[in-house]
Amino acid sequence: MKTKIFLTGLYLIFFTSILFSATIEGNVSDNATGNSISGAEVKLYKMGIIIRTTKTDNVGMFQFKNLDDGPYNVKVNAKGYSEFLEKHIILGLNDFHKMTIFMEAELIVVKEEQNSVLVDMLCEKEKINSALDKSYSSGNRSSYTMSTSNISEDYYIEHNTESYDYIQENGFKDVVNDPLSTFSIDVDRASYANIRRFINNSQMPYADAVRVEEMINYFDYDYENPKGEHPFSTQLELGNCPWNDKSKLLMIGIQGEEIESENIPACNLVFLVDVSGSMNSENKLGLLKKSFKILVNKLRPDDKVSIVVYAGAAGCVLPSTSGKDKAKIIASLDNLFAGGSTAGGAGIKLAYDIAIENFIKGGNNRVILASDGDFNVGASSDSEMERLIEAKRDLGVYLTVLGFGMGNYKDSKMEKLSNKGNGNYAYIDNIMESNKIFGQELWGTLYTIAKDVKIQIEFNPSKVKEYRLIGYENRMLNKEDFNDDKKDAGEIGSGHTVTAIYEIVLADGTASSDKVDPLNYQTSSVVKSNDIMTLKIRYKKPDQDFSRLITEKVTSNDVNKSENSKNFMLAVSVAEFGMLLRDSEYKGSASYDHVLLWAKKSKSDDTYGYVAELISLVEKTKLLAKL
Repeated sequence: MKTKIFLTGLYLIFFTSILFSATIEGNVSDNATGNSISGAEVKLYKMGIIIRTTKTDNVGMFQFKNLDDGPYNVKVNAKGYSEFLEKHIILGLNDFHKMTIFMEAELIVVKEEQNSVLVDMLCEKEKINSALDKSYSSGNRSSYTMSTSNISEDYYIEHNTESYDYIQENGFKDVVNDPLSTFSIDVDRASYANIRRFINNSQMPYADAVRVEEMINYFDYDYENPKGEHPFSTQLELGNCPWNDKSKLLMIGIQGEEIESENIPACNLVFLVDVSGSMNSENKLGLLKKSFKILVNKLRPDDKVSIVVYAGAAGCVLPSTSGKDKAKIIASLDNLFAGGSTAGGAGIKLAYDIAIENFIKGGNNRVILASDGDFNVGASSDSEMERLIEAKRDLGVYLTVLGFGMGNYKDSKMEKLSNKGNGNYAYIDNIMESNKIFGQELWGTLYTIAKDVKIQIEFNPSKVKEYRLIGYENRMLNKEDFNDDKKDAGEIGSGHTVTAIYEIVLADGTASSDKVDPLNYQTSSVVKSNDIMTLKIRYKKPDQDFSRLITEKVTSNDVNKSENSKNFMLAVSVAEFGMLLRDSEYKGSASYDHVLLWAKKSKSDDTYGYVAELISLVEKTKLLAKL
């Protein structure tokens, strides 16, 4: 009997360990090329003791299964690369921890007292630049780094430190209790280019790198041009929801007025370029210089450009120069080399000072910040830089932010800065994206036609029972903010389109809700109306501080279509793709096959191949999702 009980206990322990065990899985790649690294040695530590060792396979993958809960460290070593270490991985029962690891060339640290000598050498001899490629801050000690195989433990460099703000998806709201939906428009497109970088490197993107509204707004839609007094038009369309047959999808499209280039005011631009050590790779500083050259070749004689750089300190390398002197501006870009720590705060301050010094009244005054966002010396706190940017914004100097690189990319910081600067935010992963931003869409990127644009929708509870705004999580506003002209909101550039999608549940006629208990001290009644909703938009002209109001009552006849437009199918397919990438709790029966079906149906006049590229990315992701 005792033997039977003993064996039963062993079986229970064995099966419990199988059913309730954690896993750590990772992919190891070269930071510069994105290529997988096979044969890398991976060690798993617990309580300072090595408990497992493995090697990456031929596609750079490794896995540790059947782990107990608790804290772990992972160390990776590969020939020719700096050691990687990630500490304090906390696992619970049945947790699955996914790691995306970018390895860099072996490095050695040159301490602070040598910085000034190295910077002087960097200015005099271009060859020093090939040795300077990474900087970091350890406590109060900043440093430069040079290639070699001896790494000081005291100056250990952390890799794969990309950061993204946590996104809590919008949930369904009950119309009876919460009829108003208020948000700031967003024309940023960084998220789409960033997830493209992940997918093209055969990696699934981090969930919080996926901002669905930025994916939707990456594409241009064939909306009608504005005809009245306002600088944009609105279009609405209702259709079936492919992932939930109990819902409908409501698409709201805004088309900004396209201003001809000869009517765009003169530009006063300040290129603020991060030349710190972390930018020393071809897909960072190299691509950055190529991107700015595309812009420079589009400049007019009345436009002017200054160039400010920052590394261990900030400096102006090109005073304000006419757009007709393209060779001079390009030569200054060609002379930029990376090395040093990252005094981002000092660089931003200097750039704004120069923009104010060369301010064009009635012109387009803008700082263009290009960086991987890895600010680590000086005024590096988000709040400090945000206050500075807000103050200069109010003086009429706007901010465009361009992100580059991988491994240490700080998406969360870059997005915040652009939002505070009345600007836009893009991620540049290849030269085609550079051409999209500064070639095809130059004035949409650089010239604002309306600022502080807010949308507020009041749903009619007799027609709509519930609603959910897809995306725009970090653009949500309180209902009181809509009429507050002091509340900052988004901007629309020349010719830009903005698209938002609501998932709605139509009312069954009772217009009641059981999600919230009835109120004891007040009652509500529903006004009879055939309207589905009222759409309100507030905006300011770029040179004004008071808002203008657009109000539109919307009926079923306004939004119902006999056949959904290609605009609708494209926007919905991109939204569905984003929800799958995020593994959204609201994805229902969403599928890559349906994304492909609608994306292909929406493809018509695809002049620049953006929809074709979307289809290719979805097909790659479909394969990755099976692995």
